[in-house]
Amino acid sequence: MRRRHTRRRVPLLAVALLIVFLSIGGYAFTASNTVPNATLGQGANTISGYTVSSVAYNLDGTTPSNLDSVTFTISPTTASTVKIQLANAGTWYACTNTSGSVSCTTTSPQATVSAATALNVLAAQ
Repeated sequence: MRRRHTRRRVPLLAVALLIVFLSIGGYAFTASNTVPNATLGQGANTISGYTVSSVAYNLDGTTPSNLDSVTFTISPTTASTVKIQLANAGTWYACTNTSGSVSCTTTSPQATVSAATALNVLAAQ
């Protein structure tokens, strides 16, 4: 009877060793990834608006139906990017802000008085 019991242990031991060997071998062949360090963050801040005043539409001296520029003052005066749009869907024109005095050239493409149905101002620091 003892022999019968020993015979059952050998296959069981062989199977256990095979499982251990395969698990170690499988670990050795798994792919590895290298991921560089990165910085990620999230923040929140209050968005406050700008006040635009003293708007002036400057007509072309030769063709008064053309609008050559728009000037206005902006507060706070620290806006580093200022753009305008003269219709609700149209060209955005770049502007120059000098201590709150903003000038926007509207000649490329040429703006016209009849198309200037709205003044949208985009400003950011």
